Amino acid sequence: MKTLKKIPKFKNENDEINFWERNDSTEYIDYSKAKKLSLPNLKPSTKSISIRLPESLLQRLKIIANKKDVPYQSLIKVYLSEKVRDDLLH
Repeated sequence: MKTLKKIPKFKNENDEINFWERNDSTEYIDYSKAKKLSLPNLKPSTKSISIRLPESLLQRLKIIANKKDVPYQSLIKVYLSEKVRDDLLH
């Protein structure tokens, strides 16, 4: 059994951020005792971007979104998310 270091008290959030950026949390926390946490109301932060798409592609996306009864921007996010996940796994 590994002896864990004591987590220091922080003056503010920036001090805490800097500490965890420079230190290995496994020296301070026993993750084998961790419990799964569910935060059902937590929404990921989002950032607005501009992207230029060929009009024909945008029209096809809107047709698919309409058939699925979802907003086309939501459909684009789903498609992007699925492709990124697949590329990261393979």
